[in-house]
Amino acid sequence: MDNYTFLIFNTLQIILLIILGLSTLYIFIFSLAGLFYRQPSYPKSTKDRKIAVFIPGYKEDEVIIQVAKAALLQNYRAESYDVIIIADSFLPETILKLKDLPIKVIAVQFEKSTKSKALNAAMEQLKDHYDIAVILDADNIMANNFLTKINSTFELNCMAVQGHRAAKNMNTSLAVLDAISEEINNHIFRKGHRVLGLSSAIIGSGMAFNYDFFKLLMSTVKAVGGFDKEIELKMLKAGYRIAYLDDAFVYDEKVQKAEVFSNQRRRWLSAQLHYFRTDFLSSLKDLLLKGNVDYFDKAVQFIQPPRILLLGAIIVFGVLFSLANIFLNSSLVFFELWFAILIACGLAFVFAIPNSFYNIKTARAILSLPKGMFLMLGSFLKIKGANKQFIHTKHTSN
Repeated sequence: MDNYTFLIFNTLQIILLIILGLSTLYIFIFSLAGLFYRQPSYPKSTKDRKIAVFIPGYKEDEVIIQVAKAALLQNYRAESYDVIIIADSFLPETILKLKDLPIKVIAVQFEKSTKSKALNAAMEQLKDHYDIAVILDADNIMANNFLTKINSTFELNCMAVQGHRAAKNMNTSLAVLDAISEEINNHIFRKGHRVLGLSSAIIGSGMAFNYDFFKLLMSTVKAVGGFDKEIELKMLKAGYRIAYLDDAFVYDEKVQKAEVFSNQRRRWLSAQLHYFRTDFLSSLKDLLLKGNVDYFDKAVQFIQPPRILLLGAIIVFGVLFSLANIFLNSSLVFFELWFAILIACGLAFVFAIPNSFYNIKTARAILSLPKGMFLMLGSFLKIKGANKQFIHTKHTSN
């Protein structure tokens, strides 16, 4: 290999080491910090705040009756919360069944449906006064003490809190991998961030807000996809903090089919890239002029590669470049750097995965990891325009 080609090879290797190394360092720091997370104790509630539990759904006729009934089983005083189903394009017979339950049903239909449109339409129609807005997905089941724990959090005049979203089902290898991914994100982007004094990330469901604040905030949101990311950025830019309740569980359906997995990730990746482009420079300015680390961190978070793709890239490029370095008799430093990044990435995963997942079912699911990597890569390559269209994730009853 001539000197010019060797220079290009090493330059490419250094660029990849920097990109993958910084991404690994980011998740390693927050994953390590997450090990020291302790759930704050909140004061005993002085009153039962009035809570609106919003469950927006688009053509979710298959699951919505079961979800609505489950939402009524809270150990919170019945008079102090309303379950509000926002029925977008539901069948007439489903709406009739819902109206037989002691809940509120708001039927909506849009030319182009979005979650933000559904929530705004519901809040415009509601006349009752509420203190807290809880947002769920149409497949979510709250633990029966969820609202009680949320209510306690607002004793400290909190504006927003994210609950612990966990897997409702792990009946396929893909569902197990999805459940593990959820817990890794909980550990890194919620526990780890709170330990280091930053806001918890919000997910789009299992979250709660001061009602008046949420209504005002949502009136400014026009997102087609990723409405949660838009409100999160607006909150952090304005200096608000988002809390996390690790012991307040909401159970979420994990994907079971490759097509659903790809569509869901495609929507998420597109939203993240969109909001990185729109907010990075603004967040950098706020960091330099106002010291707003929270806002800047969120923008940086959006450009982080998906954990499964990061691991795959480190393994593939690490092996290829290490073999090439041995063949070319390159400096041992490069081999050591690839090895260090792989170890740091592996440790970040080990720290973040709960002990309950170290079992035979997970070991079997790991065999599907290459499939998950290819699906995520495919989603990444097809993200163009995904943030400008409504991509529905269909849920099933389990």
